Amino acid sequence: MKSPSEIIELMLAGDAFSNGLGMEVLHIEPGKCTIRMQVNAGMVNGFNIAHGGITYAIADSAMAFASNAHGAQCVSIETAISHIIKVHINDVLTASCTTLSRNRKVGIYEVMVTNQSDELVAHFKGTVLISDREW
Repeated sequence: MKSPSEIIELMLAGDAFSNGLGMEVLHIEPGKCTIRMQVNAGMVNGFNIAHGGITYAIADSAMAFASNAHGAQCVSIETAISHIIKVHINDVLTASCTTLSRNRKVGIYEVMVTNQSDELVAHFKGTVLISDREW
């Protein structure tokens, strides 16, 4: 069985989206993941704040890495996000994912996205389907 680090390396090797946004994995273990990225000018909307998809993307990637780090291949089947405060160009976002519940077929995860001042900018909750396929 592959280690969590080996699994994340495999996932990132084919993950053009997370790599393209500059996501960096800071911590990985089964069911937990912390990643970081900096917001740039290409990530803002017409209000000159980060598009909601940016906080969603980092949270979704953190959940994907945390859930897959157990060794079985997982895909999301339901997610929700609450955007709490504005995110600006040059903000550094950190997404910390933890497991709320996990059984043989389904896992439920929570992700807190904070900025460089440790302010909560988004709260994300997601459910993954756990397959029988191992990494």
